[in-house]
Amino acid sequence: MLKAVIFDFDGIIVDTEPLHYRAFQKILVPLGLGYSWDDYVNCYMGFDDREAFLEAFKVNGRDLGVTELGELIARKASIFEEIIRDGLKPYPGALELIRDLSGKLPLALCSGALSSDIIPILKQFEITNAFDVIVTAEDVAASKPDPESYVRAVRGLNAVFPDKLIMPRECLAIEDTPAGIASAQTAGIPVLAVTNSYPTEKLGGAVCVINSLGEITLENLMQITQGLDANGNVAELRQRS
Repeated sequence: MLKAVIFDFDGIIVDTEPLHYRAFQKILVPLGLGYSWDDYVNCYMGFDDREAFLEAFKVNGRDLGVTELGELIARKASIFEEIIRDGLKPYPGALELIRDLSGKLPLALCSGALSSDIIPILKQFEITNAFDVIVTAEDVAASKPDPESYVRAVRGLNAVFPDKLIMPRECLAIEDTPAGIASAQTAGIPVLAVTNSYPTEKLGGAVCVINSLGEITLENLMQITQGLDANGNVAELRQRS
Protein backbone atom coordinates (compact mmCIF):
# COMPACT_ATOMS: atom_id res chain seq x y z
CA MET A 1 0.00 0.00 0.00
CA LEU A 2 1.36 3.38 -1.00
CA LYS A 3 1.43 5.76 1.98
CA ALA A 4 3.86 8.50 0.88
CA VAL A 5 5.78 9.82 -2.12
CA ILE A 6 9.28 11.29 -1.88
CA PHE A 7 10.47 13.50 -4.72
CA ASP A 8 14.04 14.24 -5.69
CA PHE A 9 14.53 17.86 -6.75
CA ASP A 10 17.21 18.42 -9.39
CA GLY A 11 16.36 16.43 -12.49
CA ILE A 12 12.82 15.60 -11.36
CA ILE A 13 11.06 18.89 -10.64
CA VAL A 14 13.34 21.23 -12.55
CA ASP A 15 16.47 20.93 -14.67
CA THR A 16 18.96 22.91 -12.61
CA GLU A 17 21.95 20.67 -13.30
CA PRO A 18 23.33 22.86 -16.15
CA LEU A 19 22.94 25.85 -13.83
CA HIS A 20 24.80 24.12 -11.01
CA TYR A 21 27.51 23.22 -13.51
CA ARG A 22 27.86 26.86 -14.58
CA ALA A 23 28.08 28.00 -10.96
CA PHE A 24 30.75 25.42 -10.13
CA GLN A 25 32.83 26.35 -13.17
CA LYS A 26 32.75 30.07 -12.32
CA ILE A 27 34.57 29.15 -9.13
CA LEU A 28 36.69 26.19 -10.20
CA VAL A 29 38.05 27.35 -13.57
CA PRO A 30 40.01 30.29 -12.11
CA LEU A 31 41.48 27.82 -9.60
CA GLY A 32 42.63 25.51 -12.40
CA LEU A 33 40.09 22.88 -11.35
CA GLY A 34 37.45 23.17 -14.07
CA TYR A 35 36.01 20.14 -15.81
CA SER A 36 33.76 19.31 -18.76
CA TRP A 37 30.00 18.82 -18.78
CA ASP A 38 30.55 15.12 -19.48
CA ASP A 39 32.75 14.90 -16.39
CA TYR A 40 30.01 16.61 -14.39
CA VAL A 41 27.39 14.14 -15.57
CA ASN A 42 29.58 11.08 -15.08
CA CYS A 43 31.33 12.00 -11.85
CA TYR A 44 29.70 14.90 -10.00
CA MET A 45 25.97 14.89 -10.66
CA GLY A 46 24.23 13.49 -7.62
CA PHE A 47 26.81 14.90 -5.19
CA ASP A 48 25.87 17.72 -2.87
CA ASP A 49 28.00 20.88 -3.09
CA ARG A 50 30.27 19.75 -0.27
CA GLU A 51 31.13 16.42 -1.88
CA ALA A 52 31.43 18.00 -5.34
CA PHE A 53 34.06 20.50 -4.19
CA LEU A 54 35.92 17.85 -2.21
CA GLU A 55 36.00 15.57 -5.26
CA ALA A 56 37.22 18.33 -7.59
CA PHE A 57 40.13 19.08 -5.28
CA LYS A 58 40.84 15.39 -4.63
CA VAL A 59 41.14 14.37 -8.29
CA ASN A 60 43.62 17.21 -8.79
CA GLY A 61 45.69 16.18 -5.79
CA ARG A 62 44.89 19.28 -3.77
CA ASP A 63 43.82 19.58 -0.16
CA LEU A 64 40.72 21.50 0.85
CA GLY A 65 40.35 22.72 4.43
CA VAL A 66 37.06 23.04 6.28
CA THR A 67 37.13 26.85 6.28
CA GLU A 68 37.91 27.12 2.57
CA LEU A 69 35.26 24.51 1.79
CA GLY A 70 32.64 26.54 3.62
CA GLU A 71 33.65 29.67 1.72
CA LEU A 72 33.43 27.88 -1.63
CA ILE A 73 29.96 26.50 -0.82
CA ALA A 74 28.74 29.97 0.17
CA ARG A 75 30.15 31.54 -3.03
CA LYS A 76 28.61 28.87 -5.19
CA ALA A 77 25.20 29.33 -3.50
CA SER A 78 25.36 33.08 -4.17
CA ILE A 79 26.26 32.56 -7.83
CA PHE A 80 23.50 29.97 -8.27
CA GLU A 81 20.94 32.33 -6.74
CA GLU A 82 21.90 35.00 -9.29
CA ILE A 83 21.57 32.52 -12.15
CA ILE A 84 18.04 31.39 -11.25
CA ARG A 85 16.61 34.89 -10.92
CA ASP A 86 15.74 34.88 -14.60
CA GLY A 87 13.22 32.10 -13.94
CA LEU A 88 13.11 28.37 -14.59
CA LYS A 89 10.88 25.89 -16.38
CA PRO A 90 9.74 22.75 -14.54
CA TYR A 91 9.88 19.33 -16.13
CA PRO A 92 6.61 18.37 -17.89
CA GLY A 93 4.06 16.97 -15.49
CA ALA A 94 6.11 17.52 -12.32
CA LEU A 95 4.13 20.39 -10.83
CA GLU A 96 0.81 18.88 -11.89
CA LEU A 97 1.64 15.59 -10.18
CA ILE A 98 2.82 17.30 -6.99
CA ARG A 99 -0.32 19.42 -6.81
CA ASP A 100 -2.51 16.40 -7.49
CA LEU A 101 -0.86 14.33 -4.74
CA SER A 102 -0.68 17.12 -2.16
CA GLY A 103 -3.35 16.61 0.46
CA LYS A 104 -4.01 13.05 -0.71
CA LEU A 105 -0.70 11.51 0.38
CA PRO A 106 2.13 12.69 2.62
CA LEU A 107 4.84 14.21 0.41
CA ALA A 108 8.54 14.75 1.04
CA LEU A 109 11.33 16.38 -0.90
CA CYS A 110 14.72 14.69 -0.62
CA SER A 111 17.58 16.56 -2.26
CA GLY A 112 21.34 16.87 -2.14
CA ALA A 113 21.03 20.59 -2.91
CA LEU A 114 21.20 23.35 -0.34
CA SER A 115 17.95 24.78 1.00
CA SER A 116 19.05 28.16 -0.38
CA ASP A 117 19.05 26.56 -3.86
CA ILE A 118 15.69 24.86 -3.39
CA ILE A 119 13.34 27.19 -1.52
CA PRO A 120 13.47 30.11 -4.02
CA ILE A 121 12.56 27.73 -6.84
CA LEU A 122 9.70 26.15 -4.89
CA LYS A 123 8.41 29.66 -4.26
CA GLN A 124 8.64 30.49 -7.97
CA PHE A 125 6.55 27.41 -8.73
CA GLU A 126 4.18 28.05 -5.79
CA ILE A 127 4.59 24.53 -4.38
CA THR A 128 6.49 25.24 -1.16
CA ASN A 129 3.54 24.19 0.99
CA ALA A 130 2.94 20.99 -0.99
CA PHE A 131 5.72 19.17 0.88
CA ASP A 132 5.24 17.99 4.44
CA VAL A 133 8.97 17.31 4.88
CA ILE A 134 12.01 18.74 3.08
CA VAL A 135 15.45 17.17 3.50
CA THR A 136 18.42 19.08 2.06
CA ALA A 137 22.21 18.88 2.09
CA GLU A 138 22.36 20.73 5.41
CA ASP A 139 20.40 17.96 7.11
CA VAL A 140 22.76 15.06 6.42
CA ALA A 141 26.38 14.12 7.00
CA ALA A 142 26.70 12.23 3.69
CA SER A 143 25.08 12.85 0.31
CA LYS A 144 23.46 10.34 -2.01
CA PRO A 145 24.14 7.44 -2.66
CA ASP A 146 24.30 7.29 1.13
CA PRO A 147 20.78 6.45 2.39
CA GLU A 148 20.76 9.03 5.20
CA SER A 149 18.64 11.59 3.36
CA TYR A 150 15.89 9.08 2.62
CA VAL A 151 16.02 7.65 6.12
CA ARG A 152 15.54 11.17 7.45
CA ALA A 153 12.69 11.82 5.02
CA VAL A 154 10.73 8.77 6.24
CA ARG A 155 11.48 9.65 9.84
CA GLY A 156 10.25 13.18 9.22
CA LEU A 157 7.03 12.01 7.61
CA ASN A 158 6.31 9.80 10.60
CA ALA A 159 6.89 12.76 12.91
CA VAL A 160 4.36 14.82 10.94
CA PHE A 161 1.90 11.91 10.56
CA PRO A 162 2.41 9.75 13.70
CA ASP A 163 -0.91 7.96 13.18
CA LYS A 164 0.06 6.62 9.73
CA LEU A 165 3.09 4.48 10.75
CA ILE A 166 4.79 4.93 7.37
CA MET A 167 7.31 2.20 6.55
CA PRO A 168 10.02 2.71 3.89
CA ARG A 169 8.55 -0.03 1.68
CA GLU A 170 5.22 1.87 1.73
CA CYS A 171 6.84 4.93 0.16
CA LEU A 172 7.82 5.58 -3.43
CA ALA A 173 10.88 7.65 -4.35
CA ILE A 174 10.94 9.49 -7.66
CA GLU A 175 14.54 9.79 -8.87
CA ASP A 176 16.61 10.47 -11.99
CA THR A 177 20.17 9.36 -11.10
CA PRO A 178 21.93 6.11 -10.19
CA ALA A 179 23.10 7.72 -6.93
CA GLY A 180 19.54 8.69 -6.02
CA ILE A 181 18.23 5.22 -6.81
CA ALA A 182 20.94 3.62 -4.69
CA SER A 183 20.20 6.00 -1.82
CA ALA A 184 16.48 5.21 -1.76
CA GLN A 185 17.01 1.49 -2.32
CA THR A 186 19.44 1.18 0.56
CA ALA A 187 16.86 2.93 2.76
CA GLY A 188 14.35 0.25 1.72
CA ILE A 189 12.29 2.50 -0.55
CA PRO A 190 11.16 1.40 -4.04
CA VAL A 191 12.00 3.83 -6.84
CA LEU A 192 10.24 5.19 -9.90
CA ALA A 193 13.01 6.48 -12.19
CA VAL A 194 12.59 9.12 -14.88
CA THR A 195 14.97 9.37 -17.85
CA ASN A 196 15.44 13.13 -17.49
CA SER A 197 19.19 12.83 -16.83
CA TYR A 198 20.23 9.27 -17.68
CA PRO A 199 19.06 6.65 -20.20
CA THR A 200 17.08 3.64 -19.04
CA GLU A 201 20.11 1.33 -19.01
CA LYS A 202 21.78 3.55 -16.39
CA LEU A 203 18.79 3.43 -14.04
CA GLY A 204 18.96 -0.17 -12.90
CA GLY A 205 17.36 -1.00 -9.58
CA ALA A 206 14.24 1.11 -10.10
CA VAL A 207 10.96 -0.84 -10.05
CA CYS A 208 9.83 1.21 -13.04
CA VAL A 209 11.55 3.52 -15.53
CA ILE A 210 9.55 6.10 -17.47
CA ASN A 211 10.36 8.94 -19.85
CA SER A 212 8.23 11.67 -18.28
CA LEU A 213 5.99 12.42 -15.31
CA GLY A 214 3.54 13.97 -17.76
CA GLU A 215 1.24 10.94 -17.90
CA ILE A 216 1.69 9.70 -14.32
CA THR A 217 -1.29 9.68 -11.98
CA LEU A 218 -1.87 8.60 -8.40
CA GLU A 219 -3.39 5.38 -9.77
CA ASN A 220 -0.16 4.63 -11.66
CA LEU A 221 1.88 5.15 -8.51
CA MET A 222 -0.39 2.81 -6.58
CA GLN A 223 0.11 0.13 -9.23
CA ILE A 224 3.88 0.41 -9.09
CA THR A 225 4.07 0.02 -5.32
CA GLN A 226 1.67 -2.90 -5.34
CA GLY A 227 4.25 -4.85 -7.36
CA LEU A 228 2.02 -5.17 -10.40
CA ASP A 229 5.12 -5.17 -12.60
CA ALA A 230 5.18 -8.94 -12.18
CA ASN A 231 1.88 -8.99 -14.08
CA GLY A 232 3.07 -6.69 -16.87
CA ASN A 233 1.52 -3.42 -15.70
CA VAL A 234 4.83 -1.60 -15.25
CA ALA A 235 5.96 -2.59 -18.75
CA GLU A 236 2.66 -1.27 -20.08
CA LEU A 237 3.16 1.99 -18.20
CA ARG A 238 6.68 2.37 -19.62
CA GLN A 239 5.37 1.97 -23.17
CA ARG A 240 2.74 4.69 -22.69
CA SER A 241 5.25 7.24 -21.37
